[in-house]
Amino acid sequence: MLEKVDLTKKISKEEYKKRMPELEARLGRLQRECKALGIPVLIVFEGFGAAGKGLQIGRLIQSMDPRGFEVHPIKNETEEEQMHPFMWRFWTKTPARGRISIFDGSWYRRVLIDRFEKRTKAKDLPEVFHSINSFEQQLAEDGDLIIKLFLDIDKKEQKKRFDKLEKNKETAWRVSQGDRERNAHYDAYAAMMEDMLFKTDTDYAPWTIIESMDRRFATLKIYTTVIKAMADQIEKVQRRNAGKADGAERAADADGIGEIAREADDQMKDLQVSILSKADLSLSYTREEYKEKLDKLQKKIEKLHGELYRRRIPVVLGFEGWDAGGKGGAIKRLTARMDARGYVVNPTASPNDIEKAHHYLWRFWRAMPKDGHVAIFDRTWYGRVMVERIEGFCTTEEWKRAYKEINDMEKDLYDAGAVVIKFWMHIDKDEQERRFKERQENPEKQWKITDEDWRNREKWDQYEDAVNEMLMRTSTDYAPWVVVEGNSKYYARVKVLRTVVDAIEKRLKEE
Repeated sequence: MLEKVDLTKKISKEEYKKRMPELEARLGRLQRECKALGIPVLIVFEGFGAAGKGLQIGRLIQSMDPRGFEVHPIKNETEEEQMHPFMWRFWTKTPARGRISIFDGSWYRRVLIDRFEKRTKAKDLPEVFHSINSFEQQLAEDGDLIIKLFLDIDKKEQKKRFDKLEKNKETAWRVSQGDRERNAHYDAYAAMMEDMLFKTDTDYAPWTIIESMDRRFATLKIYTTVIKAMADQIEKVQRRNAGKADGAERAADADGIGEIAREADDQMKDLQVSILSKADLSLSYTREEYKEKLDKLQKKIEKLHGELYRRRIPVVLGFEGWDAGGKGGAIKRLTARMDARGYVVNPTASPNDIEKAHHYLWRFWRAMPKDGHVAIFDRTWYGRVMVERIEGFCTTEEWKRAYKEINDMEKDLYDAGAVVIKFWMHIDKDEQERRFKERQENPEKQWKITDEDWRNREKWDQYEDAVNEMLMRTSTDYAPWVVVEGNSKYYARVKVLRTVVDAIEKRLKEE
C-alpha cells in the first residue's frame, strides 16, 4: 500500500489560503451538527515519526469548539495502565455521544512501536489485531464515527526533520533514541506499518493515507477527509432517523409477513436448547454441612486472594440470576475473608445519563480490575441480552450483535491474564414467590422487594428463553457460565465458593 503512495504531492501557498477558510467553516458547522445528533467521533493520527501529527492536530482543532473535543496523547503505558487489559485505557477514553476524541498515537502502538521494540511478541499479534478490530467494530456499530489518518513521509525527509528538531534546544527532546532506531531501520518498520494497514483497513474504520511531505497538502487532505466522513455520518444518521419515523414495524407487517415471523418464533420455542431445565434444584446441604464446607472454602479463598495479589493475577466474577436468586448472599460469603483492599463489588443498576452517552460496555470496562485485584459484578453487561432485550431498551440488531461483543470483551480480559467466571443463580418460580413474600413480611428486608420485581415475574418465560440463549452463546472455555442450583441457599453459596477456589487454583498451577 505505502509503496504506491505519491509523496511528491504539493499545493501552493496561494491555493492553500484560498481553500482553507471554507473548509474551516464547514468543519465547525459539522462539529455542531454531530453534537446535535449525538454522534461520537474518534479521529486517530498515526504514521511515521516527525510526519507532523502534533502540528496537524493543532491545525485541525483551530476550527473546532474546544468545549466539544479532547486530545489524547498516547505514549508508553503508565504503571496503572500496564496493570489492566490492553484495550482498557482506550475504552476509558472513548467519547460520549456528540463529543470528539482525537488520538495522537493510539491502540496501534501495540502493533507498531511495541512490535518493533519486541515488547509485542509475534505469537501475540493475531490476538492483538483481533482486539483492535473488535474494538473498532463495536464502536462503529454503536454509532461512533472512526476516522483513521496515516501520515506518510519517506526516510530521507524523516531524518531531515529529526536533525532539524535536535539542533534546537527547545525541540531536541522530541526526538528519542527509538525514533532514530526506527529511522535507521525504516524499511523494516515500514513493513510492520504495511501489515497493520492491511489487517485493520475495514469498511467500518478505513485508513486514509496522508501524504505529509508537504504540510499544506497534508492539512488540506486531513480537513477534507474529516469533513467528508462527518458529513457522510450525519447523512446516514438523518436517513436512519427518518426511517424510524416511517414505522419499521408497519412495514414488517405488510402482506402478513410480520404475523408469519411471530408464528415461526412461537414454533421455535419448542425446538430451542434449554440449559436451565437440566439444573437439579433439589440439591441441598444441611446447616451443619454448610457451615463446615463454608469455613474450609473461605479459609482457602483468604489464602488464594493473597496469592493472586502476589502473582498479579486479575479476577472478574459476574453474578446474574433471577430476582431473589441469592446473588447478594453468595457475594457476601465469597468476600467475607478477602482483604477489602483487593476487591471491589460493583452493583449494576440502570445506566445513568453519562453511561447512556457511551457504548454500553464502556461503564464495565472502566470497572475492570488491575492485576492482582478482583472485580465482582452484581449484575453485569449481560443486561443487554436480557432486560434490555425484553423491555425494549435496545434494538433487536443491538442485542443480537451483543453476544459477539461480549465474547470479544471477555477474550480480551482472558488474554490479559484474568480469570473470568460468570454465575447464573437459578431458582424455580415457586421458590421465587416464597422469597418475595418472605421479604414483604420482614421489615428488615422489605427494601429488597419492589413492584418491578413482581411485574418481571409475569415475563418469566420470556426471560427464561433469553437466559438459555445467553448461556448457549456466551459460555466459553475462557469465560464459562456456571449455573448455580439455588433453591437451597446453603448449596448455592458453597458451589459459588468452590467454583472460584477451583478456578484460581487451576490458574495458579498454570503459572
